[in-house]
Amino acid sequence: MKRKEHKDHCAKINEGEENEMELFGYKLSVPWIILCVIGYCISGGILLLLFYWKPEWSVWANCVPSSLEKANVVLLRSTDKRKKYTRKKVRWLTLDAFAQSFQSGSQCSVISDQNSILNQAIRRPDLKVKFIRVQKSRYVWNVSQKKFQNIGTLKNEHSCFSIHSNYASGLIQEEQAIRRLVCGHNTIEVEVAPLWKIFILKVLNFLYIYQFAAITLMLVLGYLGYAVAILVLCVCNITLSLVEHRQQSSKLHNLVKAHNNMKVTVYRRHGDYSQVESRHLVPGDVIVLSGKGFFMSCDAILINGTCVVNEGMLTGESIPVTKTQLPHLDDTMPWKQYSGEDYKRHLLFCGTEVIRTESNAQGSARAVVLRTGFNTTKGDMVRSILYPKPLNFKLHRDVRWFFMFLACLAIIGLIYAVTIYVQRKVPAGKIIVECAVLIVCAISPVIPAALMVGILYAKRRLSKKHIYCISPDRINMCGQLNLFCFDKTGTLTEDGLDLMGVIPSGGSSFQTMITQEDIKELSWGPLFAAMTCCHSLIMLDGKLQGDPLDLKMFEATGWVIEDAISDVNDGHSSQNITIRPGSNSKIKDNMEGIKIILQYPFSSVMQRMSVITEGVGGDELIVYMKGAPEMVASFCTIESVPSGFLKELERYTFQGLRVIGVASKALKNDNNKDLQSIEREEVERDMEFLGLLILENRLKPETSMVLEELHAANIRTLMITGDNIQTATTVAKNCGMIPEGSKVVLVEASGPEGSSPASLTWNLLEYPEDEKQIKGLCINDEDTLDNKNQNSDHHFSMSGKTYENLEKYFYDLLPKILMNGTVFARMSPGQKSTIIDEYRKLDYFVGMCGDGANDCAALKMANAGISLSEEEASVAATFNSQVTNISCVPEMLKEGRAALVTSFCMFKYMAMFGLTEYINTLLLYWQRNIFGNNQWLIHDFAIVFIIFFTMSSTPAFPKLAPYRPPGQMISPPVLFSVIFNVLFTIVLHTYAFLMVQNQPWYEKDDIYSACHPGNESLNQNLTHILIHERTKINYESFESTTLWLITSVHLVIFAFVFSKGKPFRKPLYTNYLFVVVLIIETAFNIFFIFADFPHIYLNLELVCTPTSWRIHMIILLAVCLVVSFLVEEFILDNRALWLALKRCLKMKPGSKYKKLHTILEEDTDWPPIGTTIYESSMMTCEDAKIYINQGYEHDSALNGGQ
Repeated sequence: MKRKEHKDHCAKINEGEENEMELFGYKLSVPWIILCVIGYCISGGILLLLFYWKPEWSVWANCVPSSLEKANVVLLRSTDKRKKYTRKKVRWLTLDAFAQSFQSGSQCSVISDQNSILNQAIRRPDLKVKFIRVQKSRYVWNVSQKKFQNIGTLKNEHSCFSIHSNYASGLIQEEQAIRRLVCGHNTIEVEVAPLWKIFILKVLNFLYIYQFAAITLMLVLGYLGYAVAILVLCVCNITLSLVEHRQQSSKLHNLVKAHNNMKVTVYRRHGDYSQVESRHLVPGDVIVLSGKGFFMSCDAILINGTCVVNEGMLTGESIPVTKTQLPHLDDTMPWKQYSGEDYKRHLLFCGTEVIRTESNAQGSARAVVLRTGFNTTKGDMVRSILYPKPLNFKLHRDVRWFFMFLACLAIIGLIYAVTIYVQRKVPAGKIIVECAVLIVCAISPVIPAALMVGILYAKRRLSKKHIYCISPDRINMCGQLNLFCFDKTGTLTEDGLDLMGVIPSGGSSFQTMITQEDIKELSWGPLFAAMTCCHSLIMLDGKLQGDPLDLKMFEATGWVIEDAISDVNDGHSSQNITIRPGSNSKIKDNMEGIKIILQYPFSSVMQRMSVITEGVGGDELIVYMKGAPEMVASFCTIESVPSGFLKELERYTFQGLRVIGVASKALKNDNNKDLQSIEREEVERDMEFLGLLILENRLKPETSMVLEELHAANIRTLMITGDNIQTATTVAKNCGMIPEGSKVVLVEASGPEGSSPASLTWNLLEYPEDEKQIKGLCINDEDTLDNKNQNSDHHFSMSGKTYENLEKYFYDLLPKILMNGTVFARMSPGQKSTIIDEYRKLDYFVGMCGDGANDCAALKMANAGISLSEEEASVAATFNSQVTNISCVPEMLKEGRAALVTSFCMFKYMAMFGLTEYINTLLLYWQRNIFGNNQWLIHDFAIVFIIFFTMSSTPAFPKLAPYRPPGQMISPPVLFSVIFNVLFTIVLHTYAFLMVQNQPWYEKDDIYSACHPGNESLNQNLTHILIHERTKINYESFESTTLWLITSVHLVIFAFVFSKGKPFRKPLYTNYLFVVVLIIETAFNIFFIFADFPHIYLNLELVCTPTSWRIHMIILLAVCLVVSFLVEEFILDNRALWLALKRCLKMKPGSKYKKLHTILEEDTDWPPIGTTIYESSMMTCEDAKIYINQGYEHDSALNGGQ
């Protein structure tokens, strides 16, 4: 269908991003459209259905390639492995209503930025804008640059000066209207589709189309029971799918609907103010920020004033963050580059709560709208939920391959049936019907339902444990997880921090620690004063708000904060927060209070914060600083830092404790009006070191026990957190994520600086020999060579900045580093998601457990995500736990493994049911016969469907096995099980079919010869009428009776043999209902074999056989039971046997992470601890050597080659 491609036919959007796509331009062709319509009519709509399933075929058939500039249809293709295609129609916007605003030239008098994408997207002179809509975002055709670009955001190329000059004065109303028309509304809309629409989309799935075709065929042939059975399963499956889809979309809709109904004040050019709905905001608008406790409805750059916001949606930590205005002098570089790593201090993100705003001499706080709608931070989070990266689960792929295998069997059967019927001159219509029946027998329509029933039981059991699943398909995925990632705060540890004590500095040495209980007894001095005022706490509605660290520090003093009063002095805003002794404070006589004059907010890049204060009633200015101890000490005079500083720091830093350094100095400047003009470096130099604050972030009681259970099951665990790297590494050691005695390697990557290339350094963190009793750690480069050879168990710890540089400059080394990565700290929400994606690229099956909105993208990216929150994270996660600790993780894994094993058991059972009936049908077709309606009914309802619902209910085994169940159907145990049972069934049923014909009492033309050998002539006449003058499609015979009775018992034997117990499910005998069903089914089948009741023979369409033949059948079935059980139990399910066979055959693993393991199992050169490599001297993939943690690599490649 493809034709020659046109020039400029292909391009990319979102290049380098996660949702990168390729674009291909096409134009509709009338001749090809006419041919396709004819094809629709001739095929009865089948061709149209194919085009629905394959949109690329539709485009190739109806269109001709063209350049993107002239295209009216665009075909999008994802750049991942799946190469998924999507068809999009090119649309046009007309700006005729604004014709007077456009001058005769190419300029528009109302567009403030002539270099904007908006201005370049307007085609002159007809004033039209060409666009496509992809994943909720609008992309316009840039006429100048000849490419599609996202329109819902301001360009990143703007400098600080250009943002202020072009947008600070606001937009005029006409430009707002143009931008609103082109950019679209500032809404994050999640459609709750009507049920009928969801129903149609579900029903158009190929599987349901096939099932409905099978139902129709069975109804036409009169097999009502079988048709009803399939229909019931279809209805149940579709209903559950509809309910799940509706619940998830409704939940997401309710989460974002408030975003679309806010009121904001917009500042327009010439000083006009107007209050509008947030949906009308456009990039470039200036919004006025006033009041408190409101949420941002867009991403915006603060250009005037300051704001205090709660960014818990992004970070997972409900900590007030101070935002400062964007400087406006620089015009040499893009504003992000100018602001450096701290550019986010000027950004207000959509969905974050503005706690407080402060104005200045230039007026109230104002911000320029940067991004709107789905281009915002919150919109991007919602879009990642709506359009998740597809999961490539091998089980689903293998099911398709198995159906293709069944289709091949069906084709063989069709050739066989057609040959027989043509030779016997059967009418063509009859042949078509019989062939259709054969297809339904070979490709059982109920096989997909077999994969679901175990999942539904697992979902119900999880619900009883307060773990809820919104996507049941992912339960099976849990059975394959071999790597689990955890957030730290609120997940592994308690939410808050506890102040353990303070260690005052005594000049040349540290004093004894003062515990938290005794801090209020601390005499007045600089250290106590720093604890009262060096923080960013604020009073909001009578309640203290701020960093948990600051809260614990301040509460320990017993002082209180008076609410802030904004004051404007000489063009600068000062908070004038006053802190006074509280009623419980022991210090009241010497100090009335402290007033904060100026605050330098905490910055993760600077690793410190400072405040300038003065005493109430006094005029002396004092500077207080707190932050990372090493950073604080670097600003202090040498003589004020105790000589044992590093050793003391080592004693506490890696005990799971948070250590904060504190310093102060008197500022020799009493002119408050000049404070803003003093450089921060001047304020903070020559400080006096005061001491250390020691805080602890306690583990939840369940954490260590659960991680130990996961390690015993050979499930690798990681920590991905927004917290600092020291605390995260310590928590990982204390909770057992990094085992006792393992080496911790700090990986640090830096970007290029000037002429220096990017660098990558490994430093070993190890216990000092004389301090093991206090679990101190230090960086030791001297004993690197000896240590590397002594212990090969290395765990890497790195920060988000290091990870970012690894991606940019050392990507070839990233997979190798990830193999040892255990702690990832200071990670942004996007980086959390990226790390999980990288591990998935290594063929790991990754789980994620988190509790904050900053975990949403990671929870969605993981193969299975479980949220411990009921907020935003619960919408993104596949699983939601009301048990707010990680004890839910092993439960999820156990049920996942049980569900996966159940799916395979049921799949094999239903496959063998279909194939057994297929074999019977082929044998009976030799005699132009088939089972009767009542016989099908007994097999379908009385046997298979009762077993179907009881066999699946076996619960999970209470202990996690140290290996995973097979995850794909082409794994040796599953594949050979199906092959063996198919071959054995062919032999058994063919033997019975032929042996019954060789019995002395057998007469082909006399079905009464075995039990009623009286009048042979009469019996033969009755038999002739029964066979040759019948009105139904089947007739009674010795062969059909024998095959039906053997099949009835064989189906029960399949159920017994395939029902697996340990190590993933409880033993069969614990499923009491199933055991009872097996006993009853066996008893009834034996009864049918030996019963001599004419009424039973008549209704079940059986004929009487001698007792000797019945005993013969019982012996056959007994042999079948013994052989099937022994082969299944001691050969096919013998894991040790398969592992030994694999070693003998020297089979190579299929997973990428296992291939990395086999490249170099031991390497003394990895990791290169204590060394630094540079970008120019990077290792190649062939030269790079890797170490793999041995404890996690015993999961056999036998299990699906994963």
